[in-house]
Amino acid sequence: MTSSPLPRILRGRGEPEYPTFLELFFDLVYIFMLSRLSVGLAEDLTLRGAAQTAVLLMAAWWVWVLTAWLTDLFNPRLSIIQATVLAVMFGTLLMAIAVPHAFGDYGWLLVGAYFAIHLVRDAVLIPGTRVNRLIQARSIRVFFWFGVTAVPWVAGVFVHGTARLVLWAIAVVVDLGSARIGWPTPRLGRTELASQIFTGSHLSERHREIFLISLGELILSAGLGLAGSGFQAGRVAASAVGFASAVVLFQLYFHRVRQFLSPPAVTLVERVRPGTSTSYSHLVMVAGVLVVSTSVSLVVDRPFDAAPAAWIAAILGGPALFLLGSLLFDAVLTGRVLWSRALGIVVLCAIAPVMALLPPLAILIVANLVLLLILVWETLPAHARPARVTVPTG
Repeated sequence: MTSSPLPRILRGRGEPEYPTFLELFFDLVYIFMLSRLSVGLAEDLTLRGAAQTAVLLMAAWWVWVLTAWLTDLFNPRLSIIQATVLAVMFGTLLMAIAVPHAFGDYGWLLVGAYFAIHLVRDAVLIPGTRVNRLIQARSIRVFFWFGVTAVPWVAGVFVHGTARLVLWAIAVVVDLGSARIGWPTPRLGRTELASQIFTGSHLSERHREIFLISLGELILSAGLGLAGSGFQAGRVAASAVGFASAVVLFQLYFHRVRQFLSPPAVTLVERVRPGTSTSYSHLVMVAGVLVVSTSVSLVVDRPFDAAPAAWIAAILGGPALFLLGSLLFDAVLTGRVLWSRALGIVVLCAIAPVMALLPPLAILIVANLVLLLILVWETLPAHARPARVTVPTG
């Protein structure tokens, strides 16, 4: 490291690593964000609509990740850090407002809020770490890459249709990809993400919290569907199955987390520094829950109509995305493939062609049954042993 003094805003050694109430408060804005994304996808359930939703979700996720890393590395109890988090929260709210029309008339609002979030954060962190150049370099690298992706983000505001989608897709992929390789910057090199940038258990808690927020949005969809159902039998049943989806997804996620946190794995988990890998795997899981939420809202509206191909893809694709994300998460922490979930993905893909024979509500029930069978299998005594957690290289 370095003999230079540590900046005052940095987390001190031995400080509690659990998330603060402000961080939990910040996550609440993502219920609104995910809800807006879900509604937008439901209104345009096409390949283009899915691609646009994916781009917007990754942009929103990038803001959340950088904020989680901010409070992981810097002291979230300082007023300047708390003010920064609140400013980012307001910027995220503006992004969420723009989401349904981001590829229409509100592209400028999305990009403007996205820019403001980055500028506010870096305006605090770069001067605040000036007494230690090695630590300051981390924030400068992030700011440098923000400048690189600013070009396609801004250019996308002035074009429409496919051109905007392509430019923003390039921008958000570079945003997330540059983090994966440590933001290599001329004359400053790159950040070693597997070394001192993460504290471990704090970031793990933050990922668990954002996953719970995504489940909260799914429950919101089921609740809104029930509230507007007029208590018609089919719509009530669809809402109930949607709630059951949230319960099964919760159990699948936290059953595995509980295994990681059970002795003798607990001491290893607290030392894991998995870099950006767990963030990416949680992005896939949250995307899966978002698609499940979209499919629930669609099924509640028309539980017994013929199911279009796009609906079948959403109803089965949401659980498959979640299983893929959990598979990647497990691989990051254990170095092994969780075959029960890999098989679940195969089954969901294999049954898709015959699902056209069933109404949407029945397809949603079948998707839940696949998830439930995986959960039952994994909770059997022979399969419920704590996994041995290894320290990944990145």
